[in-house]
Amino acid sequence: METVIRHLSAFIFPGLLVLLFTRVTYNRVIGLILTVALIATSVYKGYTNTFLLIVVDAFSLTAGFWMAAKMKQRIIKKS
Repeated sequence: METVIRHLSAFIFPGLLVLLFTRVTYNRVIGLILTVALIATSVYKGYTNTFLLIVVDAFSLTAGFWMAAKMKQRIIKKS
């Protein structure tokens, strides 16, 4: 059960963090860097301990970065 929660969290939270940090800083690259720093810290502390979790984190980061680009395009269209 614990591994399922870890994998679901790795699938959802990094992408959401990229979106949150992008929204706060108004720059998607900085949002990505801040999220990667948080994930690197979790790997260093031992919370992300399998290769599969790292791959799922990377996929979620990529999806969040893509969604941040789409979010920026929608904001520019509205203006």
